[in-house]
Amino acid sequence: MSYRRTIKLVCGFAGGSAVLVVAAAAAESRGYFGDTQGERSGQWSRFNILQAAQPATWSAGNHTVASTGRAWDFNWDKREPSPQFTNGKKKENTSEDPSSEQENGKPKATRNILFIRHSQYNLSGNGDHERILTPLGREQAELTGQRLAALGLKYDIMVYSTMARATETANIISKYLPGVELVSCDLLREGAPIEPVPPVNHWKPDAVRSEVISNPRLTPPLWTSTALQQYHEDGARIEAAFRRYIHRADPKQKEDSYEIIVCHANVIRYFVCRALQFPPEGWLRMGLNNGSITWLTVRPSGRVALRTLGDSGFMPPDKLTRT
Repeated sequence: MSYRRTIKLVCGFAGGSAVLVVAAAAAESRGYFGDTQGERSGQWSRFNILQAAQPATWSAGNHTVASTGRAWDFNWDKREPSPQFTNGKKKENTSEDPSSEQENGKPKATRNILFIRHSQYNLSGNGDHERILTPLGREQAELTGQRLAALGLKYDIMVYSTMARATETANIISKYLPGVELVSCDLLREGAPIEPVPPVNHWKPDAVRSEVISNPRLTPPLWTSTALQQYHEDGARIEAAFRRYIHRADPKQKEDSYEIIVCHANVIRYFVCRALQFPPEGWLRMGLNNGSITWLTVRPSGRVALRTLGDSGFMPPDKLTRT
């Protein structure tokens, strides 16, 4: 057997049996690999390579990742019907069938929420009104609108942030989705949802950046104070937006729904962490391209699935940006 074929065989079964390593060692000692003792002395031993392909220690238990111990909270949106309450009121008639009444109060439809990050915009604009889309940004919005139309889904509504770049993105997309209601919402404006962990140097909340630009001699403690204040203010607003838009369907909803929310990277990343019950402080560990699509599915049971995160594969490579 050739050396190349032997290595392929070992890599294919690495971690499967220690017997293979023992057999390879015996073959090595007898020269079955076709090398003389002199040739072997100047090369890595095949047996050493085989050893490297094996786990340091082998046991049935050391390949199982320990659970965090955190169970999925099915009532994360506080919409799980209680057998003791109906429509927020305590039952008074104990003769009613509690199981049937509880069943009637359960959601039955699935909500599909498609988040769109705004397109590329003018970063050097003074104030939000000047931070409008660039020519490339408008082209990106066109591509996103075409993609959403091509999916062939029956969209119920498009909600968008009131910031200029998100509003303009939504208006361009709406050309491809005639008849879909447009609604603006201040809660969806960009912000600093929660202090990221681990901390990063390349990103600071807007208030901190403004202070540093206007006064470069500011000391880090003042930066920290300003940042904490912005996290406190923005975080409450963005969390309120999450609670308003991310939840199970109303029990009266009969068919699955498809909703579009056009907003900002920080907001979307925070929503994803919260919806999947991941640590929300990990939001900055993800990156989203301009005009990308993130798709969340919320089941009637309270289960949540992330179908896509920052999908922008429908755009040509030269149109991709992440500003």
